[in-house]
Amino acid sequence: MPAVFVTGSGTGVGKTFVATGLIGHYRAFGRKISALKPVVSGFDPASPEDSDPAMLLKALGRSVTADEIARISPWRFRAPLSPDMAARAEGRSIDFRQVIDFCRSEAAAAGGILLIEGIGGVMVPLGPHYTVLDLIAALDLPLILVGGSYLGTLSHMLTAHDAILRRGLKLRAAVISESDGSPPSLDGTLTTLGNFIAAPLAGLPRDKAAASGGFQRVAELIA
Repeated sequence: MPAVFVTGSGTGVGKTFVATGLIGHYRAFGRKISALKPVVSGFDPASPEDSDPAMLLKALGRSVTADEIARISPWRFRAPLSPDMAARAEGRSIDFRQVIDFCRSEAAAAGGILLIEGIGGVMVPLGPHYTVLDLIAALDLPLILVGGSYLGTLSHMLTAHDAILRRGLKLRAAVISESDGSPPSLDGTLTTLGNFIAAPLAGLPRDKAAASGGFQRVAELIA
């Protein structure tokens, strides 16, 4: 398992929570682990401490410096918008081929497990003609689909699941990360999705300590 892609049904559903939890799990067992967040929007270079790249670096035990952030997240944009819109706001664009080449190069050099965290949902545009789903397909990597337990997640998860299956991609696990203040329960969400999702399901409570068993299950599913 040289690399696994972590994608989501939407924005803010818990991709970074899942990625950092898996990093902690692998490190606790002495496994070599690295991570990338190739594209990130809503990134403030003056205050990077709470950004997704910073969270990944902290989980990896690496310093949160400008150089370290640039190493795992080369495409960074200020506006909290889809990548294509955020890039356009800065008069820039994302070279899809360069993103592919970057991920492949890092996977080849990893020497252990590499987690690649996507941006937003699986169908978020990276440019005029490409989405996150196109990136996963080009990389031909196994993937984890992450969703929340908020009201509306069932449709979002099943839509993302359908898009993934139609492309013939390698869905290893679907993970529900518990949403704060959600009316639907985590268990209820898992029960309903279990009737439709063609992959093993795992549920993660918001508290990372309570979710340790869930992270172990996800790690086993993607092994």
